[in-house]
Amino acid sequence: MGTNLVNEETLVLPKAMIEVATNAADWVIILPVVLALLGAAILLMLRSTLRGQSVFAIIVVMAIIFIDVLLLLKILEFGPQTMTMGKWLAPFGISFSVDVIGAAFALAGAVVTLVVLIYVQADIASREVKYGFYTLVLLMLAGVSGAFMTGDLFNLYVWFEVMLISSFGLIIMGGRKIQLDGAIKYGFLNFLATTFFLIALGYIYGLVGTLNMADIAIRAGDAPVGPISAIGALLLLAFGMKAAAFPVNAWLPASYHTPHPAVSALFGGLLTKVGVYALLRTLILILPSAREFLDPLITGLAVATLILAPLGALSQTNLRRAIGFFLIGGVGVVMAGLAMPTMRGVAGASIYVFHSMLSIAALYLLAGLIERMSGTDDTRKMGGIYNASSLMSILFLVMIFAIAGLPPFLGFWPKLLLIEAGASQGDVVLIVALVINSFITLIAGTRLWSHIFWRVGREGENSEQVNDRLEPLSLKDKWFGIAPTSILVIIVVWFGLFPNVVFDAGRTAAADLLFSERYIQSTGIDMDIENIDIENIDIEVKP
Repeated sequence: MGTNLVNEETLVLPKAMIEVATNAADWVIILPVVLALLGAAILLMLRSTLRGQSVFAIIVVMAIIFIDVLLLLKILEFGPQTMTMGKWLAPFGISFSVDVIGAAFALAGAVVTLVVLIYVQADIASREVKYGFYTLVLLMLAGVSGAFMTGDLFNLYVWFEVMLISSFGLIIMGGRKIQLDGAIKYGFLNFLATTFFLIALGYIYGLVGTLNMADIAIRAGDAPVGPISAIGALLLLAFGMKAAAFPVNAWLPASYHTPHPAVSALFGGLLTKVGVYALLRTLILILPSAREFLDPLITGLAVATLILAPLGALSQTNLRRAIGFFLIGGVGVVMAGLAMPTMRGVAGASIYVFHSMLSIAALYLLAGLIERMSGTDDTRKMGGIYNASSLMSILFLVMIFAIAGLPPFLGFWPKLLLIEAGASQGDVVLIVALVINSFITLIAGTRLWSHIFWRVGREGENSEQVNDRLEPLSLKDKWFGIAPTSILVIIVVWFGLFPNVVFDAGRTAAADLLFSERYIQSTGIDMDIENIDIENIDIEVKP
């Protein structure tokens, strides 16, 4: 592609932009978003027809997963892919630029969505179907996929709004007072974060004259450090709120436990991950000088999030609130990778996000089954579930080990990479914080497991007596509840035992974030670059 030349008399545009139509194969880049939006629109028109909505939604998500797999394989083979709308070349048109990290996260999000859609078949009410549950789920998946795949910051803002609208509808579905309370806290803080993001966009455009991510990555290096650092601080605040990093994390444990457990799983697996993805994308790929300036602050926030979050889980008696704190602790792990922008650090952060999308969603789904059996969300009133469902107790314990970072599960490898990154940089504080996080998470998680599963009865005088309030899961609950949740657990265990594929993808994802040449080249924006040989970049960890 040619160079965009601008002079006082005319704007000279590349000939290919006018005469060459978009390659049919490039449509795979935007198909996941198109399918989700189209499916949501069709379901909205058919909202009065209750039968068949679930099957249609599942088929749409399965098609999205198939497209995501094709896209990821294409990126692994040929590098980052870009499609710019309307035959315009970047930075003039809105670009969808997808690299390994975006494609992998979009795939994981679609898998979680499919599992959630199967899970809700056990107990979804016709009222919720009529009010657009499946429409909102597909709309949320469209927003998540669009955020992971967009190459334009304003377009990222648009997808944040799509996610916010759909998630707000899902969190209040049911109309209980606790849901409305959670929705207010969730909505207010997220609207505030979106406002900060929009303000930052205005400053970026005023400073560098573009919102295309690749173009910003080129131009930001010539911008004054002070304004760029201020913009980076605004983005850190906005995306930190979206991700629920300390100290702007109180909204998450106050809201994620209020809706249906399947919705909690969808939120925990998808929404906060878009926030941490945006942090990695903006502060490593496009504004590295701002990240360098903010490094002491990022390190401090990472340490505080790593240590305080599992302490919050340790103090909880509400099961899903405790899982919310585990989720926040995972955000601290990713922040640690952001504070150590090396191949090991960024690869570790990227792999951990992928792991957390699956593990946290599985924990929330298991929590829903536990609450259904015990009739309560208070862990003090649970007990004896091991005898009622030993399989569920094993699945829960495996997920606790995974998020704590114990081998041989998937959560171990990214934490090992991050500790290696800290050792190579001599960052003892982050290494200690990561170890403490794993230790406290393990204590808090096994405490939950012992109260829910191992203890015979409810807390108090009857703790040694069999819990007579337990209701065994129905056959429908087992097929639509335990079975799909087990799929997520199996994926986490499988990639933990055979992590080479994940390591290769993490290495490539880290290289494309740290060395932006391939990403920029995919957009057609010309710059003087030298080819980066991904195969020869080694993160020096051989599982």
